Amino acid sequence: MRNADIWRALRAPFLSGLALGAAALLLPLAALGSAPGAGDEPVPTSGLLTLPAIPSPAAEPVPSPGQWDGARTLRVLGRDGQTAEMSMADYLWGVVAAEMPASFEPEALRAQAVCARTYSLWKLQAGSHSGQEADVCADSSCCQAYISPEEAAQRWGEAAAGAYTAKIAAAVADTDGQVLTYGGELIQAVFFSSASGSTEDAAAVWGKSLPYLVSVDSPEGDEVPNYRSTVTLTAEQVKKLAGEAGLGTDLSGEPGEWFQNLTRTASGRVASVELGGAELSGGAARSLFALRSACFDVSEKDGVFTFTVTGYGHGVGMSQYGANAMAREGVGWRDILAHYYTGAQLQTGP
Repeated sequence: MRNADIWRALRAPFLSGLALGAAALLLPLAALGSAPGAGDEPVPTSGLLTLPAIPSPAAEPVPSPGQWDGARTLRVLGRDGQTAEMSMADYLWGVVAAEMPASFEPEALRAQAVCARTYSLWKLQAGSHSGQEADVCADSSCCQAYISPEEAAQRWGEAAAGAYTAKIAAAVADTDGQVLTYGGELIQAVFFSSASGSTEDAAAVWGKSLPYLVSVDSPEGDEVPNYRSTVTLTAEQVKKLAGEAGLGTDLSGEPGEWFQNLTRTASGRVASVELGGAELSGGAARSLFALRSACFDVSEKDGVFTFTVTGYGHGVGMSQYGANAMAREGVGWRDILAHYYTGAQLQTGP
């Protein structure tokens, strides 16, 4: 793994003082999928990591919200269909708690807070939920996952809740008002769980090139829980899924001949694959067969298909486990963001 000095040498310049511009550009829908939420799916936050020793909650005072985040108000459409009004600070706390394990390094949590703030403001400016009298929602497939402090405390347990509450509040407060921009406009600060050695170019996943969402190296690997996974499906299950999706496939031949002409992107993810003569993108195949990522191989034996998958998520933007690996090496949150969002600039939000 590169050391912190090498990562800093790769850093794109961060500037300040640029005015925020509206960013209403929406990425096109992927086949068999939809416009992505920031994180595609939240990182599982329980049962994955061995938790460090937790200090007494009394020794961890919760930082006060920053001036910018404390003054900004958001209307959040909850999973129950109800809209709640809360400060940006409270909303970001719930997003970071839901989207990234609280056991991660503080610098990774700070980077996550900036991503969450940037993406929520981008969604607000795009007017994604204006018809529902809301600014953002708590659905990770549309906006970002959100969890209440009560739900988070129940998930973490009494011993960890005090320290983790303060740790996430500090990540939000320490980055108060900081957002990522490119050319004076808010970026789509998408993120995902773990990469297969490098991130993916947005054009390869959603068909739209964005200069700050290009493939870069990502340092995580087999130390990530469930970094490699498998999915097995019978030939009948594959045939049923293809039929329900209306793909127009011809699966009359031997199952071993169904998957043909698999191509890959420069990052190693599947770019396209033919199933019974119908071409699928890697993202479409991932959705169709419920794979953790589009970095996969497929084999067949005795009428059973095995998909061997590496990493988790759409692969675009910041890898959360990669950010944590960089933070463990002493890389700060500004440098982490500079690495994953090429040419983006930091500034204080409006």
